[in-house]
Amino acid sequence: MADFAVFESKIGYVFTDKGLLEQSFTHRSYLNENRTSTRSGRGAEHNERLEFLGDAVLELVVTEFLYAKYPEKPEGDLTAYRAALVNTVSISEAAKILGMNDFLLLSRGESKDTGRARQIILANAFEALIGAIYLDAGYEAAKNFIRNQLFHKTDEVVAKRLWQDAKSHFQELAQEKFGKTPDYQLLNQSGPDHDKRFVVGAYVGQDKIATGEGHSKQEAEQAAAEKALAVKGWQ
Repeated sequence: MADFAVFESKIGYVFTDKGLLEQSFTHRSYLNENRTSTRSGRGAEHNERLEFLGDAVLELVVTEFLYAKYPEKPEGDLTAYRAALVNTVSISEAAKILGMNDFLLLSRGESKDTGRARQIILANAFEALIGAIYLDAGYEAAKNFIRNQLFHKTDEVVAKRLWQDAKSHFQELAQEKFGKTPDYQLLNQSGPDHDKRFVVGAYVGQDKIATGEGHSKQEAEQAAAEKALAVKGWQ
């Protein structure tokens, strides 16, 4: 069992209810293999309810922060900034920096997952941790945790237009620089129905700029656009 005291020292917060901390790291799959009690003595629970609560707290805290930081920005911009700050990629990166991977309670099968699957598990655990802090100590403690982990990303999100999805960004710049709208063409698809892989090319006129892969055409198009931005040096 991981030493959660080490993690508490990392985040600078010590839980009164240690069971809440343990629950925030407990994936549903873990309980299917381990019917145990928490260190507080109560029956173990997975982290999905805490994730539900933490997601709401996270959205409110970030909304409040952006509202105060950018008094001149309209709702649409603030909504886009918030989405970039609290999306799966952003909060899973924050979770990785905190070393949350080392404390996750997963089934043997889930512990082998990497890539997108692990990214989602980490993001969910991050939100569950926020919910746990909120229940343990209230709104200000949760807000302080979120401030320390995410607020510093805001200037980069705005300056580099990370709030804008890759396809939209590539389209805007292609139109600006070449007067053309990018086109996406399906180049290949493979795999069984439950695990399809799509390969898509991003084109400007007749020129193929980059290719991308994904589990859906939309995901592959976004990947192709991201690579096209890199190829053009437009990131």
